[in-house]
Amino acid sequence: MSDTDAVPFLLRGPGKPFPPPEYAQMRRRDGLARAVLPSGTPVWLVTRHEDVRAALTDPRISSDPTHDGFPRPAKTVGVPSAQEVPGWFVALDPPEHDRFRKALIPEFTVRRIRELRPAIQAIVDASVDAMLAKGNSADLVEDFALSVPSLVISMLLGVPAVDRDFFEAKTKVLVTISASDEERAKASEHLLRYVNRLIMLRTKRPGDDLLSRLIANGVLSVEELSGVAMLLLIAGHETTANNIALGAVTLLTNPEWIGDDRVVEELLRLHSVADIVALRVAVEDVEIGGQLIKAGEGIVPLVAAANHDENQFGCPAHFDPSRSARQHVAFGYGVHQCLGQNLVRVEMELAYKTLFARVPGLRLGVPVEELPFKYDGVLYGLHALPVRW
Repeated sequence: MSDTDAVPFLLRGPGKPFPPPEYAQMRRRDGLARAVLPSGTPVWLVTRHEDVRAALTDPRISSDPTHDGFPRPAKTVGVPSAQEVPGWFVALDPPEHDRFRKALIPEFTVRRIRELRPAIQAIVDASVDAMLAKGNSADLVEDFALSVPSLVISMLLGVPAVDRDFFEAKTKVLVTISASDEERAKASEHLLRYVNRLIMLRTKRPGDDLLSRLIANGVLSVEELSGVAMLLLIAGHETTANNIALGAVTLLTNPEWIGDDRVVEELLRLHSVADIVALRVAVEDVEIGGQLIKAGEGIVPLVAAANHDENQFGCPAHFDPSRSARQHVAFGYGVHQCLGQNLVRVEMELAYKTLFARVPGLRLGVPVEELPFKYDGVLYGLHALPVRW
């Protein structure tokens, strides 16, 4: 296939459904679809569920952006390498990647997250209290969906709650596709400087937090700790905030499912906020979905396309918590599957149960069609969610 047959890379847009209907058309074609990034780099788009899982587990496909041909959405914007930001371990392949993952796994086990439930519940309660104190209306994104995961990740890392606005603002720039290279570089520099100061503080005065424990075990260098802390700060609140906000809209428009324990897994599948996050490059020739991908060619496994594959999930656009959605790839798949997935599930569960129990009259402040969905972000979500009660 020539690049003149390429499809648009980003198919989101105001008034368009998400995931885009074009994903279904790509799944039905032979081989894979070709797209050209705004940087001019051609990539292969992977859209079928089995193909996405194959691409994310094949050792001949790398997540290291230092390899030639790694997809960069713009000329200078993209995933930082571990050389640029030591500790940015999602940009490493095994076995280097394994050292970081092993150091962090104890902090995100089911047992550890279960121990944290009372503290997370307290944060959710406090966020609802603060929202209700505003009167009879609020922006659910700013006043609840962002607040809960921001305060939770701050608690885990030992970040002072008063610094929440700072790292939320910097993260927002980093996940906005339309941000300039200069804006992103400045935000990254400020965030890295902030976590460096935090590590110095925790080295002198250790606390009962993840960062203090990582410093104490000595497995990671100070430079690596900075990258890990920065990565957790970004990943720990932005993805969860988008999931909570989009899920709230879905539950408000499908109130018969409020209070059902099965909604979280189905909401993760349905919304798939990290659709274009898993960028990869082939380091050897490899065949995926009947398509030969040559060494050095970029690959974009589309998470939302996989989670809406009708061959895996019947009537995929329909919100149906009674289905078994556990095979979704909303957290990725393989060695890079999200470490914090147990935490995200608990945050979403407690957020919905608490919000709808304490604010039974909650309703949308504007029609769904008027909500400002994120078409310009690396992550899909909502810029704002006006609500009343």
